[in-house]
Amino acid sequence: MTHIYDLIIIGSGPAGLSAAIYAQRARLDTLVIEKAMVSGGQVLTTYEVDNYPGLPGIGGYDLGLKLREHADKLGARFAEDEVQSVEDKGPGQTKVVHGFGGTYEAKALILATGAIHRKLGIPGEETLAGAGVSYCATCDGAFFRNKVTAVIGGGDVAVEDAIFLARMCSKVYVIHRRDELRAAKSLQESLFALDNVEIVWDTVADAVCGEGMVNGLEVTNVKTGEKRKLEVQGVFIAVGISPESKPFEGLAEMEHGYIKAGEDGVTSAEGIFAAGDVRTKQLRQIITAAADGANAVTSAERFLSRG
Repeated sequence: MTHIYDLIIIGSGPAGLSAAIYAQRARLDTLVIEKAMVSGGQVLTTYEVDNYPGLPGIGGYDLGLKLREHADKLGARFAEDEVQSVEDKGPGQTKVVHGFGGTYEAKALILATGAIHRKLGIPGEETLAGAGVSYCATCDGAFFRNKVTAVIGGGDVAVEDAIFLARMCSKVYVIHRRDELRAAKSLQESLFALDNVEIVWDTVADAVCGEGMVNGLEVTNVKTGEKRKLEVQGVFIAVGISPESKPFEGLAEMEHGYIKAGEDGVTSAEGIFAAGDVRTKQLRQIITAAADGANAVTSAERFLSRG
């Protein structure tokens, strides 16, 4: 007979681990399903975290371990599996989670699978991630004070990143494959007014250079074919992010792939809650993911108490 949990948390990044901690404190019979052997999510690939209150400069891997240790100390149960789909049996019924390794059942679910940054897939991008290659200017920009950086992309996020970096970097290149940006006109005006920003139009990135740390970016002009190397110490890739929500398609209302939910984590599906980067939200950071986990458990507790 299948064990029916009070709550299953899918994902073990900051949102999922925060939810696990709060669920254990609430004495809910809980299981956390994590895809990777090591908990922590995206934070594990962050070289240094400088904006988590009380822990300035902590390594991302160390923070992930601390979150997991906290959950373990409270007795949280984990299963390593990759979720393929979720079956909602309807109002007042259980939710069935289907993974590669097994099937799990619960009265309530928290979806905390996060989002992944879109990659360029160029040489050096993966090997230098966290060593000069970043996908989050607000997370890592402070480490590049008075240095030369490049931002790759042409949308709102790329332009916002460039403006943010220009406040502290000696120079910022913006690499864009077209001859005009996609960002909002007001953002473009702010960007063009900055003396230490150079837009490199009609250009794509070919490779990130460096041994151990980034020291350059190889680019090609798509119109002329001209190749050059920019001497930079940081490369910020801002070509979008993708929510890890495919297993939940049709389960709850979504918006551009993100699960629609407010700060309480409540989705359109009864007994199903969303937390962290996978949900619609303004700011995707470790601190907001952790807060989401706590809020989602509070909502799940209320839901379960009504049943």
